[in-house]
Amino acid sequence: MELRPYQINLLNKTRKAYLQGFKSPCIVAPCGAGKTVIMSDMAKKATEKGNRVLFLVHRKELKDQTLNTLKWWGADMDYIEVGMVQTIVRRLEKTIKPNLIITDENHHALAKSYRQIYDYFPNAKLVGFTATPIRLNGGGLGDVNDVLVEGPTVDELIEWGNLAPFKYYAPKLVDTDNLRIRAGDYVKKDIEDLFTNKIYGDVVAHYNKLSKGKKAIVYCSGIKQSKEVAKVFNENNIPAKHIDGNTKKEERDKVIQDFRDGKILVLSNVDLVSEGFDIPDCNTTILLRPTKSLGLYIQQSMRSMRYKEGKTAIIIDHVGNVNRFGLPNLDRKWSLETKPGSNETEPAENPVKQCPECYSTLLSNYVFCECGYEFKVEEKEVEIIEDAELEEVTESFVINTKGLEFESPDECKSMKDLSEYAKARNYKQGWVYFQSKSRGWI
Repeated sequence: MELRPYQINLLNKTRKAYLQGFKSPCIVAPCGAGKTVIMSDMAKKATEKGNRVLFLVHRKELKDQTLNTLKWWGADMDYIEVGMVQTIVRRLEKTIKPNLIITDENHHALAKSYRQIYDYFPNAKLVGFTATPIRLNGGGLGDVNDVLVEGPTVDELIEWGNLAPFKYYAPKLVDTDNLRIRAGDYVKKDIEDLFTNKIYGDVVAHYNKLSKGKKAIVYCSGIKQSKEVAKVFNENNIPAKHIDGNTKKEERDKVIQDFRDGKILVLSNVDLVSEGFDIPDCNTTILLRPTKSLGLYIQQSMRSMRYKEGKTAIIIDHVGNVNRFGLPNLDRKWSLETKPGSNETEPAENPVKQCPECYSTLLSNYVFCECGYEFKVEEKEVEIIEDAELEEVTESFVINTKGLEFESPDECKSMKDLSEYAKARNYKQGWVYFQSKSRGWI
């Protein structure tokens, strides 16, 4: 029960932030960095001083996991309340006033329910934990948090033996001759059209080729697709099960336990098995769900990277998400500020939604609310291009923005910035000249 050096460093930097006058730090650490242990240690130290802690999670599975870790870490549970946001927000007047509010998966913290809780306890210190400190629409978390406390990179965790190394397989951009180029880059809509509602490659064949006999989590776009995927794996004598937000808890728990025990090899789902799901001997992630959300991409693609001795994680991306975001170990520059071009009014994707009848907060893939309200779901048909071959992705395969402070030309503030941007993307220097001239810099 000892913290790792980088975990101690994160706690020390957070303590320093409070001493400097910040009231709501956001701690950033990659998936698999042991955030629940860090949070448990913070809660334990708070209770040792007689402070009350309110621990916010957004899913029942995360609540159970958090309670178990807090007890294992030796925290005084008489001073700690662990609650789902959708429950706490309905019983604020019955919640004992906390001195500290810890928010797990802090990228959800801009939701109305979270902010109601923060506003109800204005004197409580706040701290959030996340691997992806960005709003669902790509903006920053500056409306809730006042400082970022950043931990190690994915590559550092792999080097130190805290995450498994990985191999990434994806379809190469096809028919690029037909893609339009604007401002020295492919037109984003053309790339989206290549992959929207399309799955490249035979899913079972690539699993057998790249990770046969290993545990795999499959992320699908809809319930119908997920059930079909499980069916096809079973027809090929590969034990598989589907679960979704409306699967009864007893059945869902049994399926997940069977997956842990190796009774099934493939677990197919829709956004359900992502945040906080920890099965170290899960070797493979299969992406069948195109997404515009960087946070969702990182949470899902890295799900197979939990460390186990001798393991190399396999990520099989049939929908080209890597072409939008780069590899999971890309060294990204985070900020609390909203980036240029982010959509402030319409999130690209929202993993949670609110019931219009009882106002409960639910995962976006739930069809029924506890109150009985039914969300109408229309699933789009998916085109499957079975003869497509996937190939291993290396850093040279995708745009290399590692170490850059900007992710689009609009963020470049000088000719030097443009030159670095062009070099990372193998653009010709003529592009820098025309970009600079159009901005009046030359």
